[in-house]
Amino acid sequence: MTSNSTTIGFVGLGNMGGPMAANLIKAGFAVKVFDLVPELVAGVSGAEGCSSAAQAAADVDVVISMLPAGRHVRSLYLGAEGEPGLLQAVRAETLIIDCSTIDAASARAVAEAAQQRGLQMLDAPVSGGTAGAEGGTLTFIVGGADDALERARPLLEAMGANIFHAGGAGAGQVAKICNNMLLAVLMSGTAEALALGVENGLDPAVLSEIMKVSSGGNWALNVYNPYPGVMDGVPASREYQGGFLVDLMRKDLGLALATAQDSGSSIPMGSLAHNLYQVHRQTHEAGGLDFSSIQWLFRPQLKDG
Repeated sequence: MTSNSTTIGFVGLGNMGGPMAANLIKAGFAVKVFDLVPELVAGVSGAEGCSSAAQAAADVDVVISMLPAGRHVRSLYLGAEGEPGLLQAVRAETLIIDCSTIDAASARAVAEAAQQRGLQMLDAPVSGGTAGAEGGTLTFIVGGADDALERARPLLEAMGANIFHAGGAGAGQVAKICNNMLLAVLMSGTAEALALGVENGLDPAVLSEIMKVSSGGNWALNVYNPYPGVMDGVPASREYQGGFLVDLMRKDLGLALATAQDSGSSIPMGSLAHNLYQVHRQTHEAGGLDFSSIQWLFRPQLKDG
């Protein structure tokens, strides 16, 4: 596939999907777009706006979706309430790429249905947040067949900087869930350690520098410090606005719990992180704040300045 000949149908134009579609257009792809919010459709400059998902998926080479949850992905592709899904509407040679972060069971169910119709499908959840979506620097974590990934590679490279093949159908979702569970554990532990230091007289910036080059160094501390005023350009220094929302982290931790339940796995730290984020959300009405705001749970006086 080349950018001169490939037509893409893009469904789901939220904080991630909209910039991703825009980067495909910048790369020279012809893109048809649909979202339930008409203003989001109109906001993708250079795209062909559509009034339905079926219209966006008609006569295209590739369909890309970026939706909130597994039920939305199942409904889109498999149909719901007597309405057919996109798997019944697309051309036989259409490649399906779902970039949503959902449960692996839903990803596998849709991929199996696609295979039964002779369609290739990839689950390709992303890491990198809204900044990565806007800058075209996302990481794609892909599950599916090798040849399907090679078909998709030019498109993924237009939207991201890293592409990993995790395995077969659903593997992309499992890898993404594992990564975000670990991220939540690291952020919670980092916030806890910083609060302990401050409450015992340490400067959080000095403590951060010590831990960054010591055995406690980690991504949350090193590049996304949760303590206000320590690091420029991160949500903690702009009252936790923007970034990766608490509600999205709670969703991903819920997916981790469900995945562990299905496989009989033990995830005590993941479960604790889920509970901590739930308490933080309820206590501080923090669902719409960046997930690094978990710092408030360990140092609540920060909320009042």
